[in-house]
Amino acid sequence: MATLKDISVELGLSVATVSRALNGFPEVGAKTRARVQAAAARLGYRPNRSAQRLATGRSGVVGMIVKLRADMSADQTFFDVVTSLTAELSARDLDLVLSVDQGDDPVAPYKRMLERDLLDGFVLNAPVPGDPRPGFLAERGVPFVMHGQAHDAPDYAFYGIDNAAVSADAIALLTTLGHRRIALINGEARFAFAAERAAGFHAAMAAQAGPVPQGFVADGPPTENTGYTLALSWLSGRAGPRPTAILCATTPVAAGVLRAARDLGLSVPGDLSVAAHDDALPNIRPAHFTPALTVTHAPMRDACAPLAQMLIDHLNGAPPARLQTVIRAGLIVRASSGPVPKGEETPWQTT
Repeated sequence: MATLKDISVELGLSVATVSRALNGFPEVGAKTRARVQAAAARLGYRPNRSAQRLATGRSGVVGMIVKLRADMSADQTFFDVVTSLTAELSARDLDLVLSVDQGDDPVAPYKRMLERDLLDGFVLNAPVPGDPRPGFLAERGVPFVMHGQAHDAPDYAFYGIDNAAVSADAIALLTTLGHRRIALINGEARFAFAAERAAGFHAAMAAQAGPVPQGFVADGPPTENTGYTLALSWLSGRAGPRPTAILCATTPVAAGVLRAARDLGLSVPGDLSVAAHDDALPNIRPAHFTPALTVTHAPMRDACAPLAQMLIDHLNGAPPARLQTVIRAGLIVRASSGPVPKGEETPWQTT
C-alpha cells in the first residue's frame, strides 16, 4: 500500500503538502490538490484513519440516526436509501455509522453519539414540523445536512423536493381533465413533507377547483391497506358524492385505491382517475400497474449523491446557506388519469 512519502516522491512535493492536499486544507491550491488526489488513486493510497484524525481532527465517519417502527415493513425506501447513501459517502472517503432510535426524545440519540466523540457530522432524515434536531446540532457547531426541510426558509444545509408543487402539479393535471371532486390520501401528518403537500393541495384546489369537499382529505401510513380502506369508504357513496379523482402520497397507497375501485366495479380512469407520488420504491413499478399509474416522480435515491457532497462541502467550511437545494418532481402522465366521467362535470367559476 502506498504511503504519503511515495506520493511526495512521485510528484516532487513535500509530505506535508501531500497530507494537506488529501485532507482538504484550504491553503493547498486546486491544481495541486487534483494532482495529489490523482496520484493517490493511481498508487492505491488509503489514509491511516488514526493519523488522519491526529492531523485534521476528523474521523472520516458520519452518522445517521433513523426512527423506525419495530416492524420495518412499511418503510420500503429505507434499505434502498441507506445503501445508496453509504456508497456515495464511501466514494468520498467517508464511512456511515447507522443507529436506530425508537425513543421519545428526538435529540437524545444525537447527544449519546456526540458524547462518544466519534463522528464528524450527521445526515438527518424524516424532518417533522418544529424539528429540534437542527437547532441542537447547530448550537454545538456540529456539521449536518438534512434530507428535506422542517420548515420554510431554514438556515441549515438541506436537499429536498418542492412538496407543495407535488400536489399542485397533480391538481393542475386533474383539473385540466375536468375534475373538481378530488380527494387526497396524504402521508402521515407528523412529517413535514405531509404538511407541505396538504398546503399545496388546498392552495391548488382553491385556485383551480373550488372548495375541497368535507372529508376528502385523509392521512395514514404509506401502505396499500391505507389506500384500500379510505378509497372504499369514499367510493361506496355512502357518505355523499364520491370523488372523481384521488391523489395518493405513495404508489403503495395508489395500489390500494386501484384495488378498491376494482372491488366496487369501477373502472379507472373511466369512473375514477388516480395519481400518486412515486419515490421509485424497490420492486414497485407504477408503469406496470393496471392501468399504468400517473405519477409525480422524484426517486429518493437521487438525493444521496447531493447529500453526500453537501456534507463534504460543509465539513470543508462551506456555509449552510450555500448548501440548500430544492428540486421539482417530474410529472409522468399515464393511463390511470382521464377526463372526468360524463355526468359528473361540476362547473366552477371564480367570483
